[in-house]
Amino acid sequence: MAGGGARGVEGGGTRGGDGVDGPLAWAGYGGSRERAAARTGEDESVLYGTATVGGHRAVLLAFEFGFLGGSLGRATGDRLTAAYALAEAVRAPLVSLVATGGSRMQEGMVALTQLQRVAAASVRLRAAGQAQIAVVRDPTTGGGWATVGAGADVVLALPQAQVGFAGSRVRPADADPHAYSAEGQLAAGQIDAIVAPDELGTALAGWLEVLDASAVAGRPAPVPDAVSDTALPATGWDAVQQARDTARPRAEAYLDVYFRRRMPLVGDRCGATDAGVLCGFGMHGDLPVAYVAQRGTPTRPAGYRTAARIVRLADRLGIPVLTLVDTPGAANDAEAERAGAGAAIADAFGAVAGARVPITTLVIGEGGSGGALALASPDNTHVTPDSYFSVIAPEAAAAILKRGPDEVRATADQLRLRPQDLVELGIARSIVGVEDRER
Repeated sequence: MAGGGARGVEGGGTRGGDGVDGPLAWAGYGGSRERAAARTGEDESVLYGTATVGGHRAVLLAFEFGFLGGSLGRATGDRLTAAYALAEAVRAPLVSLVATGGSRMQEGMVALTQLQRVAAASVRLRAAGQAQIAVVRDPTTGGGWATVGAGADVVLALPQAQVGFAGSRVRPADADPHAYSAEGQLAAGQIDAIVAPDELGTALAGWLEVLDASAVAGRPAPVPDAVSDTALPATGWDAVQQARDTARPRAEAYLDVYFRRRMPLVGDRCGATDAGVLCGFGMHGDLPVAYVAQRGTPTRPAGYRTAARIVRLADRLGIPVLTLVDTPGAANDAEAERAGAGAAIADAFGAVAGARVPITTLVIGEGGSGGALALASPDNTHVTPDSYFSVIAPEAAAAILKRGPDEVRATADQLRLRPQDLVELGIARSIVGVEDRER
């Protein structure tokens, strides 16, 4: 494997036994398979087995594009489903190195229905609590992309790889080629990272470490240490001003201190990304932790969908979650409404409410209304001295109550949004960094 780190591949599946010219008696198909086997040294377009990557055990599934373009037939489906079953049996993640042109025409609908078999095998592996990581190579198109590739929990891509459901010979003649590239799919929120071949081994080893819940044993993510030494605010308006201070520490500062290794995930898998929300998994000492961190900007629908995706993945794998809340509120422009802001926020609320793993929240700046609350733990939320949490921003509250600008500061006090107010009201459990101060 490019980049090193993989060894000890065992297994490989069984021969397909489709007959000379396959289930459709497609003339010449048997000869094409024989030539492909002679050229590649393989008797099918995929092989699989157990492997060790950076000291972490996994099941490795690899496509051989030189065998009929890495296409999927009935025997390929046998191999693919066997690989998923092996990962389930040995309780190891599945790492798929994908390069395919889609379903095999010489087997017709018999080939196409293998996608249903793969989807069912993937669902079973998810239910067993094992992660699926895909590395999409050049090209990855058709049903292989729409199942093994895009269906994985983590999707990595090699630079400039052709990636898309439509292959180069069947897409519209005037289609933008960037949309069918790894770079285009990254921008559209469909893959998580582009990894150079010589860095792939290290990247996979990192992912296998942070997705391994064997050392968790129900432990919650510890509350991050304080990064700033800001004093507690005297008034509600002071709290708002401190949270809005551009010099205040942001999410990156907290994440850099908290994690010794971070592996980012991006994209909502619906066509968009939100740079204002950092998501992924990392190692806090020996504890893997999933994280969702707002960066102080209005959170867009893609940010909420990505956050919900990470929380649900962590819940399935049994990994605790850390959320850092910092937003003036959800984006409320027309574009956000067209992108389904309400549904996206509801999705985030639902993911947090439905999580069985512990969620730890630290409010590190602005806690603006439901746009902030959607990512907050209902029973384990903490605050920093330079943060506030409010039903709505004081300016908006004053406007709704038909108060003038001169009453905004008094309204901020009435909202009781200061860190010490939040603890007194039972919304927050502690103020990080000032536990020994008078509140």
